[in-house]
Amino acid sequence: MPTLTALNKITAYLKMIKFSHSIFALPFAFTAAILAANGLPSLRQGLWIAVAMVGARSAAMGLNRVVDRKIDALNPRTSARELPTGAISVTDARLFVALSTMVFVAAAYMLNPLCLKLSPLAIGIIFFYSYTKRFTWVCHLVLGVAIALAPLGAWIAIRGELSYQILPLVVAVVFWLAGFDTIYGLQDIDFDKSHGLYSIPQRFGVHRALIIARGFHVVSCLLLALTGVVFHLGVVYYAGLVAVALFFWYEHAIISRDDLTRINIAFFNANGYISLTVFVFVLIEKSL
Repeated sequence: MPTLTALNKITAYLKMIKFSHSIFALPFAFTAAILAANGLPSLRQGLWIAVAMVGARSAAMGLNRVVDRKIDALNPRTSARELPTGAISVTDARLFVALSTMVFVAAAYMLNPLCLKLSPLAIGIIFFYSYTKRFTWVCHLVLGVAIALAPLGAWIAIRGELSYQILPLVVAVVFWLAGFDTIYGLQDIDFDKSHGLYSIPQRFGVHRALIIARGFHVVSCLLLALTGVVFHLGVVYYAGLVAVALFFWYEHAIISRDDLTRINIAFFNANGYISLTVFVFVLIEKSL
């Protein structure tokens, strides 16, 4: 059954990098592309932005799994992942990271010279994140910076330059991601404490971590509003922001220090809706 074996292998790689979680950052990349183009970018640009995004994210997630494989094996929540169980070998995972990195660089080359010049810096930032929880609780913000490279890179891909207009959206993504990653980190607070790992929950406790996450998301909302001001967006965009604010409220309403059972709902559902909502309403705004 070689076909079945190949299919199982592909499925294992997709699970290893949590491919379904691409829904978080990819809409923000396309949002930035639409703002940069003041409308729809070309099909070619959209395609290579998507390839670059998938390549970079796959490389980052793959390296994270390689670096954390021993930690993951000790953590009951992550012990069933592909490297600890042997479903994917460390050698194959490293090869996957190398190939994904090459895909990202090739996509950057196809976009424009500035994207290619900045690609090593982008790779350095996203790879650096994998080591941060070993020495600092600001790891959530570092991950936010890594994910925020998606809209920043998409802007550069279209414009061929970096300009101040896109920065509110980029920083909004930093705090959006840091907020929900802080919530996600609540699952491992006891494990992190016992194994010398750093996170906001481990450093400040459940109650304060939730307050910090809320603060991050308030900042994110304000910066999304500022994005509308900078790009002179209209009522359609701000109607979308009302929906975004409601999703943020829902995300925090279903979690408390006494009930963390719905973290995954808050993590995946609410945040997927937030990034998609921003994209859809910017698309509608620029299509009118």
